[in-house]
Amino acid sequence: MEISEIPKDKKILLFDGVCNLCNFSVKFVIEHDKKDIFRFVSLQSELGIKILNHIGVDPLKVDSIVLYEPGKAYYIKARVVFKILREISGIARLLMIFSILPKSFLDYIYDHIANIRYLWFGKKDSCIIPSAELRSKFFE
Repeated sequence: MEISEIPKDKKILLFDGVCNLCNFSVKFVIEHDKKDIFRFVSLQSELGIKILNHIGVDPLKVDSIVLYEPGKAYYIKARVVFKILREISGIARLLMIFSILPKSFLDYIYDHIANIRYLWFGKKDSCIIPSAELRSKFFE
């Protein structure tokens, strides 16, 4: 897939495909994405690297998640979390209350979790393979 083929009406969540926490987060978003807004791309994939280069983000400096809104903007670190929470359904939306905290503090917490995610949650040897029913939500 080429960048020009990415649907403009979907938000693309680029995630660390080998990170157990990131994979859990993707599954959580899929379960709560009642409006079918999100599509998913592994940071390690060819398309993931193309998107990062397209938006000017160094693939070597991103290590967890990036939210890309084609033709509009992209978000990193804690802002991604709150952008996702705005769109999903369920009780998790209550976490939006923390968006009032300073961005620098939220990014510090985000960076800390990102740095220890493999230690706490582990990692896989390869990216997840979505089931047949979810395959349409993933771009390769």
